[in-house]
Amino acid sequence: MGFSADKLMILIVVTSSMLVSVSVANKDWYNGGGGSGGFNYTTNWPWGPRNDSHSLNRTSKPNKIIVGGSDHWHYGFNYSVWAFQNNPFYVNDVLVFKYDPPSKSPFKHSVYLLPNMWSYLTCDLSKAKLIATTTQGSGEGFKFVLKKWKPYYFACGEHEGIHCRDGGMKFFVMPMLRRWHY
Repeated sequence: MGFSADKLMILIVVTSSMLVSVSVANKDWYNGGGGSGGFNYTTNWPWGPRNDSHSLNRTSKPNKIIVGGSDHWHYGFNYSVWAFQNNPFYVNDVLVFKYDPPSKSPFKHSVYLLPNMWSYLTCDLSKAKLIATTTQGSGEGFKFVLKKWKPYYFACGEHEGIHCRDGGMKFFVMPMLRRWHY
C-alpha cells in the first residue's frame, strides 16, 4: 500500500511534532543525581514560566486534569493544541472529560480511545474503543487514568467522526514516568 504525497507529508509533520512534544514535555528532568546537570532553568526556556498545576510536578501524587480546562469537551475547540500546552502528563494522572448530556445540548459527545497514530490522523473510528458514552460526561465527568507509559489517542466519535475531523475533538498524550520527590 503506497502513500500519496499529501498523506506522507501529514505523517512526517505529525510525527515530527509528536517527537518534539515528547522530547520537551519533561524538560525539568535531572541529569544524574543531585541537580539539574548544569542546565540553567532561570530563563524558563523555551516557552516561559508555567503556571499550571501539573507542569513541574516533583511528587508521586497523580494529577486530576479536566480536558479542555474550563471549556470542557465540546465541538469547535482544538484539543490537540490544549494537550500540547498542558503537557507534561504523567503515568497515573487522571483525565476528566466533562460534557453536557444529550438532553441539555443539541450536540452529543462521547470519548473513544483510538488504536494508533494513523487512526488519530484520519479520525478512523472503525477499530476505536468507546470509553465514555454520551451520558457519562455530566456531573463530575468521565475519569480516565493514564495507566501506562504509552501514547493515548482520544476522539469524539459522534456524527460518524465529524466531531473528530472538523470539530477539533481529538488529542493525544504520551504520559511521562513520574519522578519521585528528592
